Amino acid sequence: MARILCAWSPTWAIANWRRRNTDTPPEPQPPAPFALVETVRGTRRIAAVSLEAARLRLYPGQKATDAFAIAPELATAEAEPEADAAALAALVDWCMRYSPAVAADAPDGLFLDITGVDHLWGGEAELMADFQQRLFANGLPFRCAIADTPAAAWGLAHYGEDGIIAPPGGQQAALAPLPPAALRLETETAAQIERLGLRRLAQLFALPRAPFAKRFGKQTLMRLDQALGRTREALTYRRPPTPWVARLAFAEPISTPEDMARVAFDASAGLCARLEREGKGARRFELYFHRLDGQCPSVTAGLALPGRDARRIAKLLAPKIESIDPGFGVEIVTLTASEVETLSGRQAKLEGAAQPGVEDGLLPLIDRLTNRLGEDRVWRAAPVESHVPELSVAHATPLGPTAEARPWDPATPRPIRLFRRPEPLEGVIALTPDDPPSQFRWRGRVHRVRRAEGPERIAEEWWKRQIEDISTGRVRDYYRVEDAEGGRFWLFRAGLYEPNEPPKWWLHGLFG
Repeated sequence: MARILCAWSPTWAIANWRRRNTDTPPEPQPPAPFALVETVRGTRRIAAVSLEAARLRLYPGQKATDAFAIAPELATAEAEPEADAAALAALVDWCMRYSPAVAADAPDGLFLDITGVDHLWGGEAELMADFQQRLFANGLPFRCAIADTPAAAWGLAHYGEDGIIAPPGGQQAALAPLPPAALRLETETAAQIERLGLRRLAQLFALPRAPFAKRFGKQTLMRLDQALGRTREALTYRRPPTPWVARLAFAEPISTPEDMARVAFDASAGLCARLEREGKGARRFELYFHRLDGQCPSVTAGLALPGRDARRIAKLLAPKIESIDPGFGVEIVTLTASEVETLSGRQAKLEGAAQPGVEDGLLPLIDRLTNRLGEDRVWRAAPVESHVPELSVAHATPLGPTAEARPWDPATPRPIRLFRRPEPLEGVIALTPDDPPSQFRWRGRVHRVRRAEGPERIAEEWWKRQIEDISTGRVRDYYRVEDAEGGRFWLFRAGLYEPNEPPKWWLHGLFG
């Protein structure tokens, strides 16, 4: 049975954290009320309030002018939703120490799937206590709850007692005393339910389903079923959970580059040994350094082919580790492997010394170039089934398998390289519409055609419509021509012949 931990930070906690992290002089004691302000439809409104401001009955959504009328000493700062989202994403990365499956609940919460990992801390209560203690140490007070479903955990964290743990299968009893808003309903729907005298979820649980859905809508019924576990709710995790993880914890924090490189090899050795036992190999390895201040920088190494050589992986990670700032020290290191595939053993040939395999020659070079230059900088051309010439080639991994495609007909050769975009031709002279050009001007120079072959009509697949520039036509008549100086060109006339319109000619590539 799944177990979900929901953590939620009240708006006053966000405002207090922002106040501590703004470049302002120290405030006198007791601290003045503080609020974040944003512009909503041309009106300045409160986005978050500190604990002192909340005690003065200031609340999010209130007009800033009304707030200043109540508390003239109110200190404000501009709300930054983008910065808050980035901070929440960083917090999700930090929570990887507790669970490999963490989902953000914007703008002020998150979900942790702690199924099967709570025993590492001695139980669910101990895990939550350690989680809250570390958050409080960094000035982030959170309300937490654990239940079988994300919806139940959300409701308990927002409207129940802080730190409540619903027993397995007991979310209905835990939710019973909470108000209808604990189901994450729309504000108007929750208010309507309470106006009818239904102020506790226990009253909603007792209502028949058909009249309930007819009165309050299917969305409300779905929220109720999600809370009770009758309907599954999918969470969008920041990264897909992977079972291929190696974790190293240290009695004393490390900070020197030598120690960080050494633990990178130790983590790689442990994970690669497990991959070898399972007959697997991975293409991507990501190493996380969990610092004492809560930050979690990471480095990544990619392989062109699935592998499990710890020494080679650590060698690819080493140059990137030099850019990691250890801060006050690193206490935990985790290494994850993704794109895991089955990797069978390979027996070297007897004449292997004379004919080195890919692993001994080209593969290490490709891995070094890819990790230094970027994955999008090292590629090879692969054929694609398409009638359109510029769409018949795609980027593929340097050594990975590619889909098979029919080769070009040798009777209709193609240039080795095409222009990025066809270039227009001027001054084209052709005797009849279907004849090849006898003369054309390209880049300011006139070319007189000595030999020509064609036309070869090429049309775009009507079910795809992939040609971006309509000026080059969806139907093209291609010609292979040679000028008086021996230059060979691949050019085409765009579109079908129109008696009252001059034909448009384009140059698509060069032979030789």
